[in-house]
This record gives sequence, C-alpha cells and structure tokens, in this order.
Amino acid sequence: MEISTFIFLGIALVIVVYAIMIYNNLVSLKHNVSQSWSNIDVLLKQRHDELPKLVETCKQFMGYEQETLTKVMEARSQVANARAAGDVGALGPAESMLRMGLGNLFAVAEDYPELKASESFQHLHTRISGLENQIADRREYYNESVNNNNVRIEQFPDVLIANFFKFGPRDLLEFTDEEKKDVDVKALFS
Repeated sequence: MEISTFIFLGIALVIVVYAIMIYNNLVSLKHNVSQSWSNIDVLLKQRHDELPKLVETCKQFMGYEQETLTKVMEARSQVANARAAGDVGALGPAESMLRMGLGNLFAVAEDYPELKASESFQHLHTRISGLENQIADRREYYNESVNNNNVRIEQFPDVLIANFFKFGPRDLLEFTDEEKKDVDVKALFS
C-alpha cells in the first residue's frame, strides 16, 4: 500500500470519528431538552394537583366568587391538556390564563380576612407560590436547552449531521406580555 492510501484512510477515519462526535453531541442536546421539559412537567403536575385544594378552601369562604374560581379551574384544565399533549405553543397562553386567574383569586381573597387567616389557605398559597417560582426557574433552563439545541443544529458542520439524521428545532416556551409582568403576590396579602 502506498503512503497516499494510508493518508486517505487516516483522513477518512478522522472525518468519521468527528461525525460520530457531532452526532453524539446532538443526541445529548436533544435529550437535555426532553429532560428539561420533563422537569417542568413534574412541577406543572404538582401545581395541577394543588389547585383543586386551593379552590375548595376558597369556596368555604368565598360563596359569591364562583366566576373567579371557575376561571382558575378552566385555566387549570387548559394547562393540563397542553401539558398532556406536550404542546409547548399552547402551554404558554394556558399558563398566562392560569397565572392571571390565580392573581385574581389572591386579589379577591383580600376581601375575605377569614380566608387569609385560614391555615389551609396560607399553606396552599405558599405551596403554589413556591411551585410557581420553581416552574419559572425550570422554564428558563428549558429555554436555554432549546436554544443550545437550535443553535447547534444550524451551525456548520453540525447542520450536515443534523439534517441527515433529521434533528429538528424545538419550540421555546414563550409567554404573553401579560405573563411576563412581575406579580407581587405578597402585596396582594398585606
């Protein structure tokens, strides 16, 4: 065999190894996005389970505020449907509606001192607020993972491997301008 054959085989081997490394990195990014979505999903499920308890607690004190309670439960249902379908595009608006409903519920609770003093209400409010903060943190991590994935599959030479193996872009978890507003929940209860 000639030296040129060895050089050609060496170059081919380097290209194959490099392509394998790119593929493995793209697989890792894809699974990182899935894992970060699963982390959000767990928290959404926990919050989903807590909301009926909050609504039931509020019903005991807020007999005339059925519309507010109904809106929270309808939004909860929309979030659950989007979550179950893995529909990131539908989740953003549903989350916006739920957060607005919760904001309204906590604002209306101001008019019910007995409700605010209820140990059950305080516990659920603290629990749901904590879950909201965790969801926001996980949402940020999810969007970072999606961004890393989307940038990587567009960069050269990764785009060649990504297109060949059909690695596609993922959707960011975006929210409306209303959702992005800072809600001071503590002010609602002071």
